Amino acid sequence: MEENNTIWIEKYRPVRLADIVGQNEIIERLESYVRNGNLPHLLFTGSAGVGKTTAAVSLAREFFGESWHMNFRELNASDERGIDVVRNQIKQFARTSPLGGATFKVLFLDEADALTNDAQAALRRTMESYAQTCRFILSCNYSSKIIDPIQSRCAIYRFKPLGKAAISEEIQKIANIEGVAVTEDAINAIVYVAQGDMRKAINALQGAAIISPSITGQMVYAITATARPDEIDQLLDLSLAGDFEAAENALSQLLHERGIAPNELLNQCYRTLLNRPIDPMLKVSLIDHIGEIDFRISEGADSDIQMEALIAKFVMTSTKKHL
Repeated sequence: MEENNTIWIEKYRPVRLADIVGQNEIIERLESYVRNGNLPHLLFTGSAGVGKTTAAVSLAREFFGESWHMNFRELNASDERGIDVVRNQIKQFARTSPLGGATFKVLFLDEADALTNDAQAALRRTMESYAQTCRFILSCNYSSKIIDPIQSRCAIYRFKPLGKAAISEEIQKIANIEGVAVTEDAINAIVYVAQGDMRKAINALQGAAIISPSITGQMVYAITATARPDEIDQLLDLSLAGDFEAAENALSQLLHERGIAPNELLNQCYRTLLNRPIDPMLKVSLIDHIGEIDFRISEGADSDIQMEALIAKFVMTSTKKHL
């Protein structure tokens, strides 16, 4: 196994569009831009770790070849959200001529939904003014936060969370290269932990590989501070059976002994409830409670009290349902 000082998410980041997994339809269309030698402004939207940044960098590599560094710039809008970043850094790059015989440059603006509305309005004017010499690729988690005048100027690509097959294949490939043995249970655990995020999946694999060259599901859950699915099932079973004391003990163990973050536990309860074969109206009530507690914690309420309150609400809701 290679030295552990290498970050695998960078080591195994695809360098060609064809190497990007799980987004076949999008990749085919991006490759057609390369073949035609032209590119519109693009808007990539989707959750973290699904290939948005990798697609933008790979696209630049294939358009510009060896000179791609000269004609490509990446900025993160969450670092500087205001109008100054558009007036200074973005405009300065966009107005200069492309190098190495290229007909245009590419500016990749990550987390563009972090820009203020004023900054987005300035960006829209810059996109108009320098369309001949610069193409913009904007990346965001939520396209609804991008103003309509920008959206209308871009071809929009919605990157979906990566499926089990794509993540499993990539994890197995990396494990084989690194000389790591992963059980089927470990791969299932990585898929569960990743939730469609390839970066999270590869980080989980490397984190477990640092501990042992033979990786099990148990190790994956431990290294990522994630509750096992059966532990979430047990917590829900106890709550819905009306046994508050036992449910509270199970909750305390997960939060304090296992060190699982409250928001992660909420997310896991939500995911498990969605797939539970229970009365639809009971499911609606329980998910509503999760949403309420999630909001309260995000607003600064004490997480321990709120998680206890969630269990109490589950117990009360289930008890009422069976009266």
